[in-house]
Amino acid sequence: MFVDSHCHLNYGKIADDLDGVLARAKDAGVDTMLAINARLSEFDDVLRIAKAHDNIFCSVGSHPHEAEAEPGITAEQLITMAEDKNVVGIGESGLDYYYDHAPRDLQKANFLAHIAASRETGLPLIVHNRESDDDCAELMAAEMGKGRYPALIHCFTATREFANKALDIGCYISLSGIVTFNSAKDLQAIARDLPLDRLLIETDAPYLAPVPMRGKSNEPAYVRHTAEFLAELLNMPLDDLAARTTDNFYELFQRATRNN
Repeated sequence: MFVDSHCHLNYGKIADDLDGVLARAKDAGVDTMLAINARLSEFDDVLRIAKAHDNIFCSVGSHPHEAEAEPGITAEQLITMAEDKNVVGIGESGLDYYYDHAPRDLQKANFLAHIAASRETGLPLIVHNRESDDDCAELMAAEMGKGRYPALIHCFTATREFANKALDIGCYISLSGIVTFNSAKDLQAIARDLPLDRLLIETDAPYLAPVPMRGKSNEPAYVRHTAEFLAELLNMPLDDLAARTTDNFYELFQRATRNN
């Protein structure tokens, strides 16, 4: 019924209780999960999880926080790692100017390598953007002009202007549990106007648990809470939202095989 389009299954309490996490996801109607690779050094762990479960796919990539620890990533390196059929996306990569854990020039260099790998493989780029709207939008648009690539803005929390720029170049947009927060009125207003044919949902587990689970370790089962909130926000039946976001996932992540 639901797809969790972005979760970290090799981290925290999820990794410690993966069987239980997956059982609870099934009970909540979460049919499919995309396990995100945030450090290339951990790719084998993420790939192993995907290979062991028919309803879990994975990505390959390096988070912008890791740009100093994993500098000089090349498109060729990512392309080779993405050859396995269980890998359906490139990332997460992007720019993070909120924490600035890595120098911005290194973040940009790695981001460009991920874009090139996405363009070459046709696998969607999974984009992390935090407090970097101008640079992220400008870089992505400039690279799109060199050759198109599919892309998803994950855990969207940016401005309406950034959303419009992302949509204009063909990006999909994913909403996390943040949209359920009482403090997220601006995000909720933007969410109401997002085109339904570009909308995905995610947990970003084990982070950012939605209301009413806020403060707990997040897990894929909780994507249902975000879906329920969005269905009410958008004034549409929950089943319709589930079907639309699931269809969108498979339209974007075309290497992923549908199980139902």
